[in-house]
Amino acid sequence: MRVLHVLNVSKSFPGIRALDRVRLDVSGGTVHALVGENGAGKSTLMKIIAGLTQPDEGELLFKGRQFRPRNPHDALKAGIAMIPQELMPFRELTVAENIFVGHEPTLRFGWLDKNKMQREAARLLGQIGVPIPPTTRMKDLTVAQMQVVEIAKALAHNADLLIMDEPTSAISEREVETLFSIIGDLKRRGVSVIYVSHRLDEIFRISDAVTVLRDGQHVATRPITDTDRNTLITLMVGRDIEETVGPSATATGDVALELRGLTKRGKFTGVDLTLRQGEILGLAGLMGAGRTELAEAIFGLVRPDAGELRVRGRVVKIESPRDAIAHGIGMVTEDRHKFGLVHVMSVKHNITLAGLRGWWINRTVENAMADEQLRAYSIKVRDRNQLAGTLSGGNQQKVVLAKTLLPRPSILILDEPTRGIDIGSKAEMHAFVRELAREGMAVLLISSELPELLSLSTRLLVMRQGRIGAELDPRSVTQETVLRHAMPKER
Repeated sequence: MRVLHVLNVSKSFPGIRALDRVRLDVSGGTVHALVGENGAGKSTLMKIIAGLTQPDEGELLFKGRQFRPRNPHDALKAGIAMIPQELMPFRELTVAENIFVGHEPTLRFGWLDKNKMQREAARLLGQIGVPIPPTTRMKDLTVAQMQVVEIAKALAHNADLLIMDEPTSAISEREVETLFSIIGDLKRRGVSVIYVSHRLDEIFRISDAVTVLRDGQHVATRPITDTDRNTLITLMVGRDIEETVGPSATATGDVALELRGLTKRGKFTGVDLTLRQGEILGLAGLMGAGRTELAEAIFGLVRPDAGELRVRGRVVKIESPRDAIAHGIGMVTEDRHKFGLVHVMSVKHNITLAGLRGWWINRTVENAMADEQLRAYSIKVRDRNQLAGTLSGGNQQKVVLAKTLLPRPSILILDEPTRGIDIGSKAEMHAFVRELAREGMAVLLISSELPELLSLSTRLLVMRQGRIGAELDPRSVTQETVLRHAMPKER
C-alpha cells in the first residue's frame, strides 16, 4: 500500500529552481532511501513533505488523501514527523518534556500531568528498546540518545511516516547498530521511513527502495535489490566516479609533528604520536575516545595539562589557533557549521579570513586570492560575494579547506572532512588529500568512516578511552579488526 505520493512538485528560490516536477512514492512499512549530491533538492523536498516550506506547484497525497501541510504542526497531526540532521532539542527540559512539547497531558483546570507524561515517555522509549530515564535533561544526552528521543516524539504523535536526514552523521558505529535495530522495529510495526544519507553502505543495508534526485529532478526509483553501488553513484552524479582504493604510499619525509605524553584530564592521557611530511596518518576511534579533543589540543583550541608538542623537531607551546597557524599547522574542524564557516559572510571573506595580515586590507589582492582558491578547489559559486551559508554542503567544506590552506601550512589536521557531503564531493576531497600528501604535506586524518581511513591512510592509529590503543597497517587490516581495537575494555 502506498502511504505517500508526490507528483510533479516544483519549488523555486531567487536565482535557482530547487525542484523541477519531482515525484516520489513511499510504500507502507518500508524504508525508502532518498539520495543525490548536495544541491540535488533532497532537503527542499523533505521540507515540503514536513510542512517547513510550500511547493510552487504539484500534488501530495498522504494515506490516499490530498495533503498540503502549511506548517510542521499540520504534518505532525497528519502523521508525518521529521528528524533533521541538525537536532534542536530544548536542552534544559527533560526527555519527557521534549517528547510531549506542544501536546502535554493535563489534569483538571489545565495543570500539567507530569506523572502521566513521564509514564508515557518511559513506555515509548521502552517500545524502541532504549530505556532512557524520562527525567534526564536533554543536555546530558549523547547525539544518538537525542535521536532516540526524537523517534519517541514521532511515536507520541502516532506518526506513520518518519523522515530521517543524515541520522548517522554524528554517531558512532555502535550507536548506528542501535539505530538500525530501531528502524527495523518501526518497519515491523508498519511505520514508513524516508532515509536521506550520503553513506551508500547504509542505503544498501537497510533500504527497500531508493529514489535518486539530480539537479532538482527525479532521475530514477528502483528496488534496492535491482541496483548496485556503481550504478547508484552514476545516477547521482551523472558521470562515473573513480573511487581510489588502497592506502597511500608509505611516507619517508622528515618528522613534522611529534607528541610526547600529551594529556588533557578527562579527555586523553599520555598520547605519543609521530607524523611525517608526505604522510596521511589516520586516527580511528569511537565517539568519546578523545580524537577530536586531541586535535583541538594540537591546534590550540584547548590547553593540555601535561606533555610535549614538537614541530619539526622543536618544542613549541601552542596556546591558540593563531600560534598553531604561525607554526604551520592548519585544521579543518569537525563541525564546519559552528567552527568552520561564518555563514553570514561572503565566500571571499571566509576564504581570506585566516590568510590576510596587517591593519589594512588590499581589496584587489583579497579578490585575487579568493578567486585563485575558488579555481584551485573547484568551488561552485555564483561569484565570490555569495554568502557562504547558501552553498551546498560539499562546496561549504571546500571553502573551509581553501581557507585553511591559504596560509600554506605544512601540517594539516582534518577532523571528519567528508561528513555530510555527497559522493562526488567526497571523491574530490579524497583526491585533494592525496595530492596534498604527494606535495609533502603532513596530514592527520580523523574519520568515523573506516573505509575512508583504510583507503587514504599511510598508517593507522586507533584511540580507545583517551589513549592510543593500537598502530595498524591499513594495507592489511580489516574494519572488524579496527573496531575490535576501538571498543572499550570491559571492566
